[in-house]
Amino acid sequence: MLDYGIGGTEVQSDASEAFADIPLNKTLICEKLTGDSPIKPKIVAGLQTIDDVFEHYKPKVALEFEDSSGAKKDETLSFKGLSDFGIKGITAQSDFLQGLSIEKEQYQKIIKQLKGNQLMRKTLENPETKADLLAVMYALIKELEEIHS
Repeated sequence: MLDYGIGGTEVQSDASEAFADIPLNKTLICEKLTGDSPIKPKIVAGLQTIDDVFEHYKPKVALEFEDSSGAKKDETLSFKGLSDFGIKGITAQSDFLQGLSIEKEQYQKIIKQLKGNQLMRKTLENPETKADLLAVMYALIKELEEIHS
């Protein structure tokens, strides 16, 4: 986006939004890719690419998740490339986060259905019909729990 000063003077932006590869005659310094501090720092030569760095250090992190009922679940996430740091990369490694993702998708589907369903919206607007609908849903939940028990 260009900025204009007084008199309509164009001000060019100096920043570049792209990352360039580091030339082979340069040094890439990486710091603390694991949760453990090194006992004695050492120089690692010969790492030419980011994949080489990930392969050498094998970064990972131990996490503790807590669900809505307060139960804790420990998981360890490993990183084999830059893509593993994104939402999809982290979620793919975690059963807990996959469950939350599925739950989120289901809630979004329900919201979409409610927005498009006039009969359901009218039912939920009326306190009496809303209470009746909730009673039916609780009965269905109870029946499903009995079947799966």
